[in-house]
Amino acid sequence: MSARGKIVRLAKPLERAIADGHPWVYRAALRGEPTLPAGTVLDVHDRRDRFLARGLAETGPIALRVFGLTRLSIDRALFDRRLATALELRHLLAVPETTAIRWVHGEGDRLPGLVCDRYGDVVIVAFDGEAIAAHRESAIAAVIDLAGHHGVRAVAVKRGRGAQKQLETVVGDIAPGPFPVRERGMVMLVDVHLGQKTGLFLDHRDSRAWVRARARGRSVLNLYGYTGGFSIAAGLGGARRVTTVDQSAPALELAQASWGLNGLAADSHQTVAGDVREFLDATGSGGDAQYDLVVCDPPSFAPNQRSREAALTAYRQLHGAAIGRVTPGGLLLAASCSAHVDRSAFEDTLRAGARQAKRHLQVLGRWGAGADHPVPLGFPEGNYLKVTLCRATAR
Repeated sequence: MSARGKIVRLAKPLERAIADGHPWVYRAALRGEPTLPAGTVLDVHDRRDRFLARGLAETGPIALRVFGLTRLSIDRALFDRRLATALELRHLLAVPETTAIRWVHGEGDRLPGLVCDRYGDVVIVAFDGEAIAAHRESAIAAVIDLAGHHGVRAVAVKRGRGAQKQLETVVGDIAPGPFPVRERGMVMLVDVHLGQKTGLFLDHRDSRAWVRARARGRSVLNLYGYTGGFSIAAGLGGARRVTTVDQSAPALELAQASWGLNGLAADSHQTVAGDVREFLDATGSGGDAQYDLVVCDPPSFAPNQRSREAALTAYRQLHGAAIGRVTPGGLLLAASCSAHVDRSAFEDTLRAGARQAKRHLQVLGRWGAGADHPVPLGFPEGNYLKVTLCRATAR
């Protein structure tokens, strides 16, 4: 047991949610809505002033990220223990011929806000929130120590997002430019210095495996394809033609390069640099404009709750256009990574899209992120990735 943390008290009946493993306490749920320096160790008490949990103070609407239901010390030793436990799980989940994996998944590994991804012999660390960032020295030291025992050559810390992203290398050296990693034997180029999640979306490993297993003889359209993970999976699965659409020309160059590294015929892969909606509107429907399998995996349309309604409108319009590009009896793999849009609302947009396209949809499967992205049972918000597989038929 460690020293007592600063006490904050609940104003709302969240005792069961916290006990069931929800790792966030919102500021509006606390008495007086206290503001404390990010990273301050806090003890949450219930409305009868009984201890419930310990965590770290956060900025913004989330006031506290829960680290445990006891008065544990949030220190280097805790990071060591929980990182080791996370790595034990990844060994259990090991995928053959795969060198890219989510090493640590924040709340899912009881290290709220800490994310570590491994690409070959490189580990990239990211801090989601100011609470964990305030303890970055302990976290980074623990990651470096563990990495040294698992064949990692370099460790870098990601700062910022999107175009503002920068890497601070803390161990070893990472050469500029892309390098290859493997996923079930599929070769993909990643560039840890640039782009969205290095260009490889680790959470879609299961989705890519599904596409690869069922692509034989099909025509495939990969919308928002970025560096072409779904496209390469389709090519290796025997697709007869694949089209990858994305607004980023550099990303599509990586897609084409990865296509070649896998020994696939260049003339069976077409890339289109441009806006996805403009592509869908310009190509019309019928004939070669339709595909046996359409993958629709856009970037997040709802980065915050305020943008949720606009995001739902965008999904409805996008799904209507995408469903219209599916051959009768063909397949649509639709995904959303918008945490503020739950599965029910997301599938409502698929229904609206089907009405717009005058199609009937049969749901063949539903899933989310891969097992290396674990989610606490009491944390439904952690299920940010929604994938729905449908068959589109005539009405």
